[in-house]
Amino acid sequence: MSASKSDRLKFMLDPTIAVTVRDVLLARGWTEVTKEGSDGCWDVYWCDVGTTREALEMCKHGGHQRVPHFRNNSELTTKNMLFRNMKRYKRTLVQNGKTKEAELCDCLPIIFELPAEYLMFVEEYRKSPGNTWIVKPARGSKGRGIFLFQKLKDLMEWREQQRAQCEEQDRFWLIQRYIEKPYLIGGCKFDLRIFVLVTSYQPLRAWMARDGFARIAGSQYSLSSLQDNLVHLTNSALQISAAGDPCRQGCKWSIHKLRHFLTARHGASMVSATFDLMARQVVSSLCSVQSSVVQSNHSFELYGYDILLDEKLTPWLLEVNASPTLLPTSLEDYQLKYNMIEDVFNILDMEHRLTGMELRVGGFDLMWNDGPVYKPFLQNIANAKDVELNSFLGCLNDRDENLKQLQILKMLVSRCTHD
Repeated sequence: MSASKSDRLKFMLDPTIAVTVRDVLLARGWTEVTKEGSDGCWDVYWCDVGTTREALEMCKHGGHQRVPHFRNNSELTTKNMLFRNMKRYKRTLVQNGKTKEAELCDCLPIIFELPAEYLMFVEEYRKSPGNTWIVKPARGSKGRGIFLFQKLKDLMEWREQQRAQCEEQDRFWLIQRYIEKPYLIGGCKFDLRIFVLVTSYQPLRAWMARDGFARIAGSQYSLSSLQDNLVHLTNSALQISAAGDPCRQGCKWSIHKLRHFLTARHGASMVSATFDLMARQVVSSLCSVQSSVVQSNHSFELYGYDILLDEKLTPWLLEVNASPTLLPTSLEDYQLKYNMIEDVFNILDMEHRLTGMELRVGGFDLMWNDGPVYKPFLQNIANAKDVELNSFLGCLNDRDENLKQLQILKMLVSRCTHD
């Protein structure tokens, strides 16, 4: 028997939220309400980052209400703050004798804030004056306002131009060491967009999606073309804007396709180690901010991790996005994001369909649950520190079959409980 309209779970959306979220919740039988008409009686308010504080303050009708952001997620999603947190976390690990774990914190290229840390940057620059650096606005740029350089005089000229053109509040920039030798596909640079769901920081509970995608630049990679952003940036908004020139459009590969491609070139063992290293870097970034992010039982967050592979298949963490775009760019992209959002709500389990013991739900795998979660078939290996986390990024995503199995398991557990 279907629930009456008054018994259905209710949701609200900010106007900026992609229609994909609405599609998922309506298909689950939820009812959409507005701020004016809800009287505070809602179950999920999928808000934008800018309205997180307001949304959390509206959670007055019980602990079940959920909001898709943590109050001060900038500890993780602002590049300079994440860099500081990772440095601090590394020091703590070294002090505790965990040198292997500390090495994971070196996955972020060194970063400086301008203008405050300009002199510190100059000192670092002079250690290796031939390196390439990238300058980005401190606020989200979507590919705008980014500048690459190798000579200090070019930065100084650019800096003077920005002083003349920018408003006072926009004169804050980040400067980061550029990865000069990225892994290339068909001669083009690419990066990976990986999705990670955090349902709690205290204790830390993190899930990694099996699906994601690689964003491939639309032009052949070359350090002699520093001013051509289509060569160096894989940002989807930037690449789509170049659609008028079909020869320079970027494209997307699924993570599954990328993993298959890399495995054919380098072998399963090497690629598996690379993907496990990415999972461990993600965990390190989350652990580095665990004590700083304000825990709320009302909060969850779906992060978009941007990771670059260099020519040696070493992963580098570029940034973490608190609001990865859920707006689809194709039918395939829509299906990926629809399934991912649906599995987010499967994990939140507001309809009480799970047992609470799951290591996998649909297209997500639990890789940290107040400590590392290892792959089930490796759980009993004595030297657990060398086994892989329970992450299956780019592997087979038979989510429909998994969800059917979870449904059967829930029925069996319920029967045993009642017998």
